[in-house]
Amino acid sequence: MSHPAAAAALAALQTRIGQEVQVSDWLPIMQERVDAFAEATGDHQWIHVDAERARRESPFGGPIAHGYLTLSLLVMLRDLVDPAKQVPGVRQVINYGLDKVRFPAPVPVGARIRARFVLLTVSELKPGVLQATERCTIEIEGGAKPACIADSVFLLQF
Repeated sequence: MSHPAAAAALAALQTRIGQEVQVSDWLPIMQERVDAFAEATGDHQWIHVDAERARRESPFGGPIAHGYLTLSLLVMLRDLVDPAKQVPGVRQVINYGLDKVRFPAPVPVGARIRARFVLLTVSELKPGVLQATERCTIEIEGGAKPACIADSVFLLQF
């Protein structure tokens, strides 16, 4: 490994494998966010955007957030906008993909969610670039099951 900051980060992160590395604040999921996601993606399924019909016909008793909306909030909940505050010396964090995603429970509109992140792996991809995988579990306040469990893979560039 030729990059000193990457080497130091790799050593530090390897000691945290299996540990929770972040817990987000609670985030309310309101109808406006669901409607904006529907508009952005073209997914206007009534179970998400027609609150009255969802109250009458949905098995969930009201509208629910899109599963992919919940998943799309992962980066914001992980707070990777300023990567240097997460890992010293990091210039940029790049979303590299997902290894596995499940949606065990729907998120009712009006519910609050938060995410817990556990570091699963970290390795050197190439000099100055680390690859990390975290298990993200998005909880619903008061819910028995999580809304989403995803293994998120990202690159740390030094």
